[in-house]
Amino acid sequence: MTKLLLRFFVKNHENTEDPAVRASIGKLAGATGIVCNCVLFLGKLLAGLLAGSVSIIADAVNNLSDASSSLVTLLGFRLAQQPADADHPYGHARYEYLSGLIVAVLILVIGVELVKSSVGKIIHPEPVAFSVATIAILAVSIAVKLWMSLFFGALGKKIKSTTLAATSADSRNDVISTAAVLLGCLAGYFFSVNIDGFIGLLVAVFILYSGINIVKETISPLLGQRADAELVEKILTLVLSHEKVLGVHDLLIHDYGPGRCFASLHAELSAAEDAIACHEMIDHIENEVMSELNVDLVIHYDPVVMDDAERNEMRKILDEIILEIDPRLSMHDFRMVGSGEQTKLVFDLAVPYDMGQQYGELKEKIDKSLLEKEKPYQTEIRFDGKA
Repeated sequence: MTKLLLRFFVKNHENTEDPAVRASIGKLAGATGIVCNCVLFLGKLLAGLLAGSVSIIADAVNNLSDASSSLVTLLGFRLAQQPADADHPYGHARYEYLSGLIVAVLILVIGVELVKSSVGKIIHPEPVAFSVATIAILAVSIAVKLWMSLFFGALGKKIKSTTLAATSADSRNDVISTAAVLLGCLAGYFFSVNIDGFIGLLVAVFILYSGINIVKETISPLLGQRADAELVEKILTLVLSHEKVLGVHDLLIHDYGPGRCFASLHAELSAAEDAIACHEMIDHIENEVMSELNVDLVIHYDPVVMDDAERNEMRKILDEIILEIDPRLSMHDFRMVGSGEQTKLVFDLAVPYDMGQQYGELKEKIDKSLLEKEKPYQTEIRFDGKA
């Protein structure tokens, strides 16, 4: 069904790197969610009113909130397509993240209201009327929501959308909550136990839990979360595939929304190479990264002296010292400044975030190790945080 819908409604649906195709897939998901959830809402509302069940009505309202969420998703993908302008030079792709956050807030609001109504039903219980129609509606709802979870999940993976991934999880949660409502109806009929209010409360709590998790997932990219490890690896692999690039460091990736990624890094090349040739090669690499990965990359050229014996020896010694302190540390931009007793070893040291800012202690350890190796050089270290 998913492939059929894609072929029917999205032209060139396999080309997910194209922002227009990506947006069309997102809008298809939103429109499908609106239609399915509205139908489910009407069916469950009718069943809930006929049965006098607050848990079924709660589940129906949950579907209505899902329809609202799908509408927000649809608008989010549409707004994210707007081109860059004078006030927003990096485009509007973050609208997709904002739409996901709005979806989460709507879920939380609905959850709070359902808690109130369910508690009221627990305090003042009313009998629930059982019918085959009610059971049939709930069973169909479970089947539809299961398909929707798989549908949104497949599209979310296809276009790498956190919004659709959250929508898929929400639909999966609905399968569980509707199954709980169905269980409550069966328990009331076969065992004459009225647990309708408790089931409604359980559904409401489940909705709140889902909303909180979705808030966490959608707010993270807005706050500036760590770049995708796969994308980092692809960028590094592509840049280092060029023979003259000796090493790279200080890779920074800025996410302005799906399909709007900007990055910068430092590339080390031999100082003996022709500067103009190096500049042309760097331009070529930047264009290559844009073409293959859709990342706007800026490369800073770091010339490295390769034929200085003393420098090479000290670089090797420092590498050994840093490896002994902690294998996760890494050095770059190493150079020797001055001469004689005034010589300084100047370099950057990348320190994992989980080590904390133990910068003074690390410098002391490095200086002490240099003295022990009878290399009384002064050090000037710039510390970089890294993942």
